[in-house]
Amino acid sequence: MQKTKRKKRGWIFSIILLAAVCIAGMELLVCRWADPLLYDEIMTPVRACAQACARAVTDTGRAVWRQAELAAEEAQRQLDRTRIALQAQWEVFTSPPADDAETTTLAEPEAKLPPARASAKELTELEIRNGVEYLTGGGVDIVYFNQTDMAWKEAKYGSDPLSTHGCGPTVMSMVVSSMQEEIVNPVDMAQFCVSKGYWAKNHGSYHAIIPGVAQSYGLTCTSIPPESINREELFGRLEAGDLVVALVTKGHFTKGGHFILLRGVTPDGQILVADPASRERSLMPWDLDLIVSELSRTRSNGSPFWLISRPETA
Repeated sequence: MQKTKRKKRGWIFSIILLAAVCIAGMELLVCRWADPLLYDEIMTPVRACAQACARAVTDTGRAVWRQAELAAEEAQRQLDRTRIALQAQWEVFTSPPADDAETTTLAEPEAKLPPARASAKELTELEIRNGVEYLTGGGVDIVYFNQTDMAWKEAKYGSDPLSTHGCGPTVMSMVVSSMQEEIVNPVDMAQFCVSKGYWAKNHGSYHAIIPGVAQSYGLTCTSIPPESINREELFGRLEAGDLVVALVTKGHFTKGGHFILLRGVTPDGQILVADPASRERSLMPWDLDLIVSELSRTRSNGSPFWLISRPETA
């Protein structure tokens, strides 16, 4: 009985509400034609409220959409990092022996450094500019990175430590950062090199890392056979700002294999280098004949002497 009464009262209330809405609507319609000024006075706050609600809905939608875009971008970055890490681990178990890579691992030199012909500061020095370390004195100031620095000492190159196996990506991070308008640190370069297949498990890097990275970053890479090195032409290219990546073997720079960067010439005809494993060696002048005598004997992907230059612009 009570339920029936409540239902009846509900119907009566609905009918009254509907009637009120209809009457109000009719009054507004009549007012629009009979008294436009009064109609505008009534409707102006209604329109303002509706517009405010529409703007709020639009702004909220845009904010939600932007948040979704940012979340998608971060998810993609996480996927890329995961893919690179998984690829590195897969390589550990499946990659064949490196027949195109000489062991390029960090080792102290067996021989003493050559005697300096001038104090280091007269030829080259290390400078910090806006938090970035530079080597001066060559054909172009070099952004210098050392693979053993604390900033990335614990980082991985594939499954190997960057500090011991990362001379390849470190030397190419110096090349790219010095010749292009972007700073690419060794950690980012190492991840890029793993994704491109340049990492050689337990051996450092495949020799394809040099021409491959150069091409990827819009640089020109030319192989020069050691027996064809022209001293005057090489000195001219270095003085003009070109760089040379050299793969050296057992000697003054390493006990195994190691990538170094030739970056300039001193007034008395010595070579300035950037060694990714030694600031001390990077501040010393070197005899070109000594460097050539310690070049690797391998001949794959342009090894062991690559000239890198910016592409000529029209």
